[in-house]
Amino acid sequence: MASALIIGATRGLGASLVKEYAANSTSVFATTRSDIAPSGFPDGVKWLSDIDLTRSNVGENLTGQLKGVQPLDVVIINAGRFTTEDFTAEKGPNWDEEVTMYTTSSIAPVFVVHSLAHAGLLKSGSKVVFVSSEAGSITLRHEKEGGGNYAHHASKAALNMAGKLLSIDLKEKGVIISIIHPGFMRTEMTKGVGFDKHWDEGGAVTPEVAAKGLVNWTEKLDISKTGEYWAPRGPRDIGMAETVLGKNLETPLKLPW
Repeated sequence: MASALIIGATRGLGASLVKEYAANSTSVFATTRSDIAPSGFPDGVKWLSDIDLTRSNVGENLTGQLKGVQPLDVVIINAGRFTTEDFTAEKGPNWDEEVTMYTTSSIAPVFVVHSLAHAGLLKSGSKVVFVSSEAGSITLRHEKEGGGNYAHHASKAALNMAGKLLSIDLKEKGVIISIIHPGFMRTEMTKGVGFDKHWDEGGAVTPEVAAKGLVNWTEKLDISKTGEYWAPRGPRDIGMAETVLGKNLETPLKLPW
């Protein structure tokens, strides 16, 4: 039976990924920051507790709970944090929030992958997917969209760089690293930062729809795409795609850094 590890699995896209993989007869390992397993998930999901990406021991904690497990087929690092900020005096950058966003989005994933690899939990053919965002593309930033949300954008750009470098380190071992924009979603995270007002106009999809697309993308991945940055759903929900890249864009869309 194939195996999948979902990091950041209790809500939104992560929860939908757990359910999608479980429905596909996959052995699913899923993380929670809590010390108890969440309810409402399929039987058979193996929950790994107290996995907090803001803690320096996250890699050791994760691999310790996976001791004795065979190398994983799929690892999806989905955990993230999004707090809005702008250049006003009232909502300017917040130090602690920025540190949390950078740590969760771009620092912890490096330690997670490093720990998994050195614990023998990645093999030739293992697929590691970094859930990034088109927000991490420097090329796609444009005056029409405006500035602000510094740590959200920059932490995703840093994740993209980390993914690229890890793909180089792991290519000889046959481990595939894929960096993806999963789509604009109707989640509590986007609602919590006020982006629900853009859901309809921006073509936001449910986490269930995004999860099906991501599972399909991952299934087809091979080493030829390692270290690349893609939008499997294409440009439909990327606001500045046509403004910056032009019309008649392909789906899936290879994103510019």
